[in-house]
Amino acid sequence: MTVSTAAASPDQPWRAHYAHPAPWDTIFPPLSVPQMFADCAARFADRPLVDFMGRRFSYADLNGEARAFAAGLQQLGIVKGDRVGLFLPNVPIYLAAYYGAMLAGATVVNFSPLYTATELAAQVADSGTRLLVTVDSSALLPTAVAVQAQSALEWLVVGSLADQLPWAKGLAMRLFARKALSKVPPQALRWDDLLAETAPAPTALDPEEDLALLQYTGGTTGTPKGAMLTHQNITANTRQVEAIDPQQDARDMIVGVLPLFHVFANICVLNRTVAHGGCIAMLPRFDAGQALKTLARVRATSMPGVPTMYQALLDHPDCGKTDFSSLRVCISGGAPLPQPLKQRFEAATGARLIEGYGLTETAGVATANPYEGEERPGTIGQPIPGTRIRLLDKENPTRDAAPGEPGELAIQGPQVMRGYWRRPEAALAAFAERPDGRWLRTGDVAVLEEGGYLRIVDRIKDMIAVGGFKVFPSEVEAVLLRHPAVKEALVIGVPDPYRGEAPRAYVTLQEAATETGETLAKWLNAQLGKHERVDAVVVRESLPKTMIGKLDRKALRAEVGLA
Repeated sequence: MTVSTAAASPDQPWRAHYAHPAPWDTIFPPLSVPQMFADCAARFADRPLVDFMGRRFSYADLNGEARAFAAGLQQLGIVKGDRVGLFLPNVPIYLAAYYGAMLAGATVVNFSPLYTATELAAQVADSGTRLLVTVDSSALLPTAVAVQAQSALEWLVVGSLADQLPWAKGLAMRLFARKALSKVPPQALRWDDLLAETAPAPTALDPEEDLALLQYTGGTTGTPKGAMLTHQNITANTRQVEAIDPQQDARDMIVGVLPLFHVFANICVLNRTVAHGGCIAMLPRFDAGQALKTLARVRATSMPGVPTMYQALLDHPDCGKTDFSSLRVCISGGAPLPQPLKQRFEAATGARLIEGYGLTETAGVATANPYEGEERPGTIGQPIPGTRIRLLDKENPTRDAAPGEPGELAIQGPQVMRGYWRRPEAALAAFAERPDGRWLRTGDVAVLEEGGYLRIVDRIKDMIAVGGFKVFPSEVEAVLLRHPAVKEALVIGVPDPYRGEAPRAYVTLQEAATETGETLAKWLNAQLGKHERVDAVVVRESLPKTMIGKLDRKALRAEVGLA
């Protein structure tokens, strides 16, 4: 990376108080993902890259496997631009498949391992995926086999889950956990059989034009769309995230429990750790007890996660017995971080829990609070190096919001996607054309506070129209979360014959709490403006969440019959 010396301009209020260690105007030269991985594999060859349930894989190990996979793909006839799908949990061959496919010139398509056959088939068809990689887990393989039978998918490649475990654990799985494994059908290719002994043929890649990743959006606000992320999008965001860490020389040990198929983990767990020469203590799924044991066993320095994960760690009975002395900084994303949760986690662990912000369309991260120095709890921090932000008028995105007023957050930077796969109309709507170029419209309403710190107020589509007023659900949720009995909260608009819509709150309670919805509503409404007051607080055993544990307002609307 290089540093520019361009002067600050009036529309960049964060410049005078920039708190990240790398200059804001740092420039990130074009770089492909395979080149980045090859450079790191050469520098850190003997270091461990993955710790999988106690078995370690070095950079050299996984680089060799990635190269063998790339050569095997080329022998099958996979060429530059073809789509290779990964239908995988967090397992070591994810890394070999991810980097190997890109080395062969292919575009990787991430698929959630929680997809049904219908969901997987739809995205395989939409992306034009030619080859799909999975493992012989009974939770995954039957779904992949069913999709191959009903789609144009040409090849199914199956890795052995037991082969990736330490020897004793792998043997135990084969002997005593056979129900967890599924028999590989004869039409599938086995992972080991596909790995070629020859070197892959060199593939010329243009980092700023060629697609590295088709990353489907979460679909919480509509039908999932494939964000087209170039090699430069991925590597620039990796270097941007690396640049905001002041401890550049520290060896990282990251608990990798965020699913790698998700863009947050793809940058903050996978690529950023590789660029740093660190190690990922990989877990196939989130279990609070297992995460605590792993954190202590490997002496983790960080565990990127979503707020519900940190809440689950605090709620686990082993939390108070866990040694957190190695933990330095944890990054929270995917959903707003409640202030009481941040305070409890930092008090329990001694680590710093900072909030950042990003989207699938920004390859991962766009803003963050600083790792050290001044942070603004409740905000998403400042733009990371190389990233510009502005607030657009909520009604007319061709002009800026009035100074001091909330506006739609728009982003420019090397991490911003090229567009949506086969959705030119959606891509057109996603950008605001301004004299200084295209700006990604996030759909999130924000305010810019002193020093250039951003506070997300809400999503444009989530705002509740109460009479002639707009109510931001997140502001009502933030008040609710200050009540000691409230664990989680979601607010949605429900039909109201007089006001059009009325806010209604849904909550879960802390263990042993006995408050009722009526008492919570009375407490809450006493602290709200008249138009913000809820018609009810509904206490539930649980609230719906997305695949990465983010509270899901869209699913809640569907559950209560408002979808």
